[in-house]
Amino acid sequence: MPGPLVHVGAVALCPHGGMVTEIPSAPRVFLTGMPVASLVDQYLVIGCVFNVAGAVHPCVRVQWLVPAVRVKASLAPVITQLSTGLCLAPDQVPQGPPIVGATQPRVLGT
Repeated sequence: MPGPLVHVGAVALCPHGGMVTEIPSAPRVFLTGMPVASLVDQYLVIGCVFNVAGAVHPCVRVQWLVPAVRVKASLAPVITQLSTGLCLAPDQVPQGPPIVGATQPRVLGT
């Protein structure tokens, strides 16, 4: 099923409300003037307030598991609004899936 491609500046959150920020590796493909998100980019989480039994245990990064299958940018699969990923804590414990909200609506990929 096709979904909108994600780009730098698209709204994405961890399950606890932290903002997901993309750090593009080598931007060469752009959507609405912003680099397209791909599997090889880094995705950091800022502002997660999750805690376990009173101890802070925030999400710090996103690892994408299922990117687009047919669409690539610079030989790397792109991330769509329907892509599956995991937010990870500093000790690499999965904390839940990221939520991709607002993104550009014009370019779709599978």
